[in-house]
Amino acid sequence: MEKHSGMSDSVLRSKIKNGEISFGGNRLLKIYGKLHCSSGKRMKRENRVFFVSENEALENNYRPCGHCMKEKYKQWKSEEHSHKTDQL
Repeated sequence: MEKHSGMSDSVLRSKIKNGEISFGGNRLLKIYGKLHCSSGKRMKRENRVFFVSENEALENNYRPCGHCMKEKYKQWKSEEHSHKTDQL
């Protein structure tokens, strides 16, 4: 996971082009999504982090974005709900 605030725009573009970054996330909300997501583009630079893969985001306890990753979000939500009911 890399923080956006710690890299220049040219380094970021290079990492995206080279496939070193595939997903973005909000470190405060713990949400990750696709780089083209309009929700992700609106977040503050200091809150933005980047991931090499979806697995990296999940390993860091981020959940899928409900806007750009609707199916993954629905799956996450149903799994999260089933975990909560198992705990009751």
